[in-house]
Amino acid sequence: MLRPQLSDDVARHVRRRIFDGTLRAGRYLRLEQLAADLGVSVTPVREALLNLCAEGLLIQRPRRGFMVLELTARDVADVAHVQAFVGGELAARAAENVTDGRLAELRAIQDELERAYRHDDLDRTVRLNHEFHRLVNVVGDSPKLTQFMSAITRYAPESVFPTISGWPAQSTSDHRRVIDALARRDAGAARSAMAEHFTRGVEPLTEHLVDRGVIAAVDSAPPCL
Repeated sequence: MLRPQLSDDVARHVRRRIFDGTLRAGRYLRLEQLAADLGVSVTPVREALLNLCAEGLLIQRPRRGFMVLELTARDVADVAHVQAFVGGELAARAAENVTDGRLAELRAIQDELERAYRHDDLDRTVRLNHEFHRLVNVVGDSPKLTQFMSAITRYAPESVFPTISGWPAQSTSDHRRVIDALARRDAGAARSAMAEHFTRGVEPLTEHLVDRGVIAAVDSAPPCL
């Protein structure tokens, strides 16, 4: 049983259940029940749900609890386009800063990621994919952009991508293009490769979420009360 000790862990758990379709739009989450299910106190659960409310995934209803909101195809596209812009700029800067040692680290992470894909190790693929992008961002050496990227990534269903048919192969190809651009110290190519990696995922992710009834066709996001 999951036993998170921090609000971030609780938020990650709930966010994943929303994106995999377990928690459908319109469902209410109650603090006491969720805290009991996860084996934690009510305090981190309340903080986590308020944070998810601020992200537009939940809305707080007086005397009823926190309700899961519908997502839209536009939401998915908006997140990807912000990731593409910021991530592309970080990759371009990384191309100007990258050392042979960092390139070796990046290739090693990618090799491990591809092995994890072949073994259908979901948790490991999510972790290694995160490490790949984190390292590119670190080499980009822009703390503010990295902070923005970290914030927007919370809105992206990272755990869903490895389960989308054809995505592991596409992601592998995209990551290898990024590595190649970095190895050539080609900032423009690195920016394009990373930006295209994020935007290329919009269509398959949207189709995947529509098939599972996770996203809605129209945008409606009432403010958090």
